[in-house]
Amino acid sequence: MAISVDKALLHATSLLVKAGVNEINSAKTARAIVTSDVWGNPSHGLMRLPFYLQRLTQGGVNPKAELKVISEFGSTISLDGQDGLGHWQLLDGAQIGVDKARQHGISLVSIANSSHCGALGVYLYPALDAKMISMIFTNGPAVMPAVGGNSPILSTSPIACAIPSNPPMIIDLSTSAVARGKIASAAKAGGSIPQGWAVDEKGEAITDAKQALMGMLAPLGGAKGFALGLMVESLSAGLSGGALSRAVPDMFNPDDDKKAQGISHTVITINPASIGKDSKDGLDGLAASITASGGRVPGSKRVSPNNLGSGEITLADAVISDLNSWSQKLGLENI
Repeated sequence: MAISVDKALLHATSLLVKAGVNEINSAKTARAIVTSDVWGNPSHGLMRLPFYLQRLTQGGVNPKAELKVISEFGSTISLDGQDGLGHWQLLDGAQIGVDKARQHGISLVSIANSSHCGALGVYLYPALDAKMISMIFTNGPAVMPAVGGNSPILSTSPIACAIPSNPPMIIDLSTSAVARGKIASAAKAGGSIPQGWAVDEKGEAITDAKQALMGMLAPLGGAKGFALGLMVESLSAGLSGGALSRAVPDMFNPDDDKKAQGISHTVITINPASIGKDSKDGLDGLAASITASGGRVPGSKRVSPNNLGSGEITLADAVISDLNSWSQKLGLENI
């Protein structure tokens, strides 16, 4: 079913407000979610909203949360998310990072006790709009084992980085072989997944999507992917003192709906103007060399979350059914 972007934003915002989140944070969260659908990444889009609503109404997410300053020292700041939605918290954290990088040249924002934030690339745009470099790390439920290991240690350990070239270069990927949301989408549709995405505790491949969702994900590129994931875990939960991935409740497990996730996010922002040299020509030249070679600049086709346009997104029937079920529960008209 195709619906307009504007309708999707409005309906998602209304559902979150009905679940107890204030209007401003609901609108920020809805935009982050719908952006994924606009980008053609439905596994992190409105498919996820029913899970967030379930956790909001069951106590796993605090709808009244605020970002509380734990400590602040020069260009760094540590924040407590009070178990709120990760979307608006990471967006606000990214803006704080930009403000501090203007003053100090570089900044680090650490957020502990937060929740899942969707597609990490959404939160690169405050820095891009300010012509700054951004690197973002986050953790989540443990699903990735060490190479040779038989139990999950790390989350999908995603990394996002934005380079303010023309066009912008945007890196947004998980360090597992595949983002878990893609498996969740396949499970929702009752389908299978390619061999090599997921394994069981014996290291044997899983191709049934529903089974894989509760299994383990293979590291991207074997030992190298695990090493990158270990870096992400260290720079997010390790740095913040928050819950390590092994202790993070799973949003896809109904038994965990009442448990706060305690997820951590870290944003590092670099202001190229503070280096004292004009980096624009070098960064633009790097992007141009990719195009000149016949390649595609990563992220070059993405639209800004602040300019999603007036087009339409297509939602699977199962997603529409879930959203309508929540609309009825919360006293809204169907989408």
